[in-house]
Amino acid sequence: MNPLGLVATSVVSGGAVIMVTAIIPVRALMAQLTTSTLRRRWSIMATRIVLFLLGYLGYAVAFWNRHTQLRDLIVPTVFLGGACFVWLTATLSLQTAVDMLRVTRLEQEVVTDSLTGVFNRRYLDSRLAEELKRSRRYGFALSAIFLDIDDFKRVNDTHGHPAGDLILAGVAGVISGGLRDTDVAARYGGEEFIVLTPHTALHGATEVGQRLIVAIREHAFPLPGASGTVSVTCSAGVATLAGDNTDAKTLFDAADRHLYLAKEQGRNRVVSD
Repeated sequence: MNPLGLVATSVVSGGAVIMVTAIIPVRALMAQLTTSTLRRRWSIMATRIVLFLLGYLGYAVAFWNRHTQLRDLIVPTVFLGGACFVWLTATLSLQTAVDMLRVTRLEQEVVTDSLTGVFNRRYLDSRLAEELKRSRRYGFALSAIFLDIDDFKRVNDTHGHPAGDLILAGVAGVISGGLRDTDVAARYGGEEFIVLTPHTALHGATEVGQRLIVAIREHAFPLPGASGTVSVTCSAGVATLAGDNTDAKTLFDAADRHLYLAKEQGRNRVVSD
């Protein structure tokens, strides 16, 4: 083989190897994606890389030892540059996706209660401030529902704290599953949860609270180690941003006062104005 032919073959072969390595980050990127549409598009990209690779190999066979002048190295060099570009694009796309997922997880950790998976007090305070401004500006109704698990200390004493943690997470799941997309569920502390219901007056929020109370009462919560299930009940207090309830404190105080009345009246019920 003449020297230029050897160089051309080496350059094209190097491009083919780089094309093969470009498939690795593409497959890793597809594993990171959560939507089928994006995965399908990157699957098409992987198929094109394979076709490019076959083109490289076809060129190497068709022009075997036919490179006799320096200008004959232009095409092999372009092939090598194209392979490098594809590899770099795939690698940077994968790194971007990984970084975005990491940022998303960090943001979720900042605003999410680690035990129950619902929002935490930090996010609740921020969202409440936004909803209060919106309510005052446009006259939208805004209600708050305080929910508290009845006799939760007894649950911990009887079944242990791991069971209590499971029940807290389970109650949070039932609450989240019974809300609209615009509603916000957050853990307020201990066994107490808060639900914000924007654009919802007192009657509607009371119905939401009643629906959640029933759903929790009828749910069987599993105990650790598949050792059976346990049932719990919740009490709820509801208040709406109206009249004297013009800020977060008075709104929450009113809901908390109604929750206390629900406990006094026998638990497992909703109390509102």
